[in-house]
Amino acid sequence: MKIEVYSPTIRRKEMDAVLTALVEDRIGPGEQTRLLIQIAREKLKFDYCMALRSPATALFIGLKSLNLEDGKGVVVSALSPRYYARVIEDLRLVPLYCDVLPSSAVIGRETVEKALASRPEGLDVRAVVLHHTLGYVPDTPAIAELGLPVIEDCSQSFGTVIAGIPAGNAGVFTIMGLEERDMLTAGSGALLYAANRRDASVLRNLGELPPEYGLPDMNAAMGVVQFRESARNLDKRREIAKIYIQAAMRTRHKQFVQSDTFEYNNYAFPLILETGMKDVKAYAKRKDIVVENAFENTLAALEGFSPEQCPEAYSLSLRTALFPLYPRLSGSETEKVSKLIVTLP
Repeated sequence: MKIEVYSPTIRRKEMDAVLTALVEDRIGPGEQTRLLIQIAREKLKFDYCMALRSPATALFIGLKSLNLEDGKGVVVSALSPRYYARVIEDLRLVPLYCDVLPSSAVIGRETVEKALASRPEGLDVRAVVLHHTLGYVPDTPAIAELGLPVIEDCSQSFGTVIAGIPAGNAGVFTIMGLEERDMLTAGSGALLYAANRRDASVLRNLGELPPEYGLPDMNAAMGVVQFRESARNLDKRREIAKIYIQAAMRTRHKQFVQSDTFEYNNYAFPLILETGMKDVKAYAKRKDIVVENAFENTLAALEGFSPEQCPEAYSLSLRTALFPLYPRLSGSETEKVSKLIVTLP
């Protein structure tokens, strides 16, 4: 049986929670959704939150709440999810692709400044969306000093801590997706929240959204258990990552790094390859282990993307491989992946 790159950590507790919601006819947004927001507030330290049906809806509402005029620009990392482009364009805004720091695959103040300096003539940039790619966190305060409102996306960085503070509390609004491959999953959905009272009032002033926008109780019930089990799952990820790191240090392939003030959540185990992606995938396949291109579902993979505009992002999109890392990996599976890493071509 193949060892997949991703596997949502769904145990009996999550299954029982969803079944209870179904048995009690709690399918649409209701009590479980309110409970999810309450538990999330304890973990994420926000002032106000909306539980929505998808990250795309959360991004749409977040950008809409900034009251940007048609044709204004929005800075996004070239390694952000592909749906960003569709949402931004649907709002009649213009995405400005920004290169990333090669050490961490996220944008920095210097790359934002470079993107602004080289933007198309006449494009008035009014916002930045910071995706916490693979769980790595940008220096949001430094980017916010540029004077543009910032929306953070911590869908992959839940559990990452910066100087004792949960990632995702430095922007105007924060999105935390609950999709299948996000750090926490409810099957689908997202939280959109504001950490301080001033920004929270903007979301509150939207009024009560139609129920079709809200996260159903069936999904929220799973999300509640995911939050409650998060400490256990983070510990397991940390144990597996330690083994992989030791294995990777015996190879010529590189790892991403962040400041010592960051406590990484081990969302994934990426390696920047010194050999071809095709060769590594083929080698892993012979061992019944799936290895994926880390950035195959990002803006950099869209048709028409210009490598010259974001050379570091483009290079990483060709050379960054993901290896299986999730709490449900058994000891024997972890050992098998570790041996694969050590013997990579």
